[in-house]
Amino acid sequence: MSLTLEEIQNFKGKYPKQIWSLFFSEMWERFCFYGMRGMLVFFMISQLNFHEKEANLQYGATQAFVYAFTFIGGLFADKILGFRKSLFWGGLLMIVGSLILAADPHKFFFLGIAFTVVGTGFFKPNISSMVGQLYKPNDSRADAGFSLFYAGINLGALLGGYLCIAIGKGELLENSIPENMRWNIAFGLAAIVMVISLINFVFTQKSLGTIGLQPGHPLAEIKSAPMPKWKEYGVYVLSLIFVPIIMTMVAKTEYTDYFMWTIGPLTLIYLFYEMGKVTPSERKKLWAALVFILFSILFWGIYEQSGGSLSIFAAKNLNNDLLGLDPNGVNNSGGAFFIIFLAPLIGLLWIWMNSKKIEPNTLIKFGLGFIFLGAGYYVLFATRLFANAAGITSLNFFTLALLVITLGELCLSPIGLSIMTKLSTKNLQGMMMGMWFLASAYGQYVAGIIGANMATAKEGSTNYDALMTYTEGYKQLGLYAVIAGVVLILISPYVKKLMQDVK
Repeated sequence: MSLTLEEIQNFKGKYPKQIWSLFFSEMWERFCFYGMRGMLVFFMISQLNFHEKEANLQYGATQAFVYAFTFIGGLFADKILGFRKSLFWGGLLMIVGSLILAADPHKFFFLGIAFTVVGTGFFKPNISSMVGQLYKPNDSRADAGFSLFYAGINLGALLGGYLCIAIGKGELLENSIPENMRWNIAFGLAAIVMVISLINFVFTQKSLGTIGLQPGHPLAEIKSAPMPKWKEYGVYVLSLIFVPIIMTMVAKTEYTDYFMWTIGPLTLIYLFYEMGKVTPSERKKLWAALVFILFSILFWGIYEQSGGSLSIFAAKNLNNDLLGLDPNGVNNSGGAFFIIFLAPLIGLLWIWMNSKKIEPNTLIKFGLGFIFLGAGYYVLFATRLFANAAGITSLNFFTLALLVITLGELCLSPIGLSIMTKLSTKNLQGMMMGMWFLASAYGQYVAGIIGANMATAKEGSTNYDALMTYTEGYKQLGLYAVIAGVVLILISPYVKKLMQDVK
């Protein structure tokens, strides 16, 4: 432990050097995650013969549990494992899940997905929390750092989102991979990159000083009694017990409904319990964090059509007039492509605006995110203007919509990660980051329901009628997003008071 926390946080320049190592571990983990996410709906429809409505609900359930489990993973990291051990354990579970799917995705689909769900819950919130600890409280460079980190997330999403689905469909390496092995290879690729992610993190730990150590470790920043080994091993055993439970609940989506109606209220009750232990000033900040969390549910419910209804829309209603690229691959990776180029620029824009004292506060940024999101869905609605009689429209114009939606995501998601670390008390950072992702779980859940309703509306209709149904639905989503953005901007002065010195 050659570096102290103070030495790490007193870095010169725009970014701490440790962020690059965490960047690459997250990049490969996101390759694994988005690669599988992009395959889910298409695989269920084309290989498992699910109906479009059923596939959307299964997709929503799977993604909801992925993000819901991040709350549990964050909680266990805070109280027992620490960020580092939690991340490594989650990565191992994701590798196992990917290998199961690579062995036989048709037979073991839900088992492999369940391992991946639990693994992601342990990995995802804790690497983000470690990025937050590279900065001192109220360091104006933190937003830029999270924007850069977000570019790493999306470099992985770009590669995994395009390569996995293209290999599975036979659009890529068609002559090199036997047809009966394409999906095995596509899922297996996710396991390979996850191994790379964990190897990178092993070497990264040497430069992290005290960040992410297990509670009770002699060098941990917050001093406490050593953690009993039975508690640590108990977490590992309990997480394995969760696997068959998650597998059953994802396979039968009615169980997901019960879970989502239960976990949210229980989480809020636990948060209120923890809020009773903090100072009045800290409590106000936690209330402000809750406002961000609740609005993010609506954002992700609208945004996350990409893996559900937009996946079906891409397969059935888009041509390949964009450089001959596969429409599903573009749908899965287009937003990530734009983020890679835009995220560093947006981060530097925030720094420049801060230096000129004209940077909008975080809630205004959230509001702008919703407005861009709504505008992007209006562009999706406008794809109907380019459709032919067969209901096929332009991939070029669809990609323009992804660009506008991406601008909205960049105003909200990386800033959201940053604001959770700023508004949380030190001993609740993992839990609050988990709550941020739990809000995403509810967004994914809502997104699946929305997509399923669109699929129901197009039952028995022509492909052109389907295009009209989907685009009309996207117009409605665009309207809701714009309204939410305006509301956020209007209430920003009140929430700013709760945030106090946090910008």
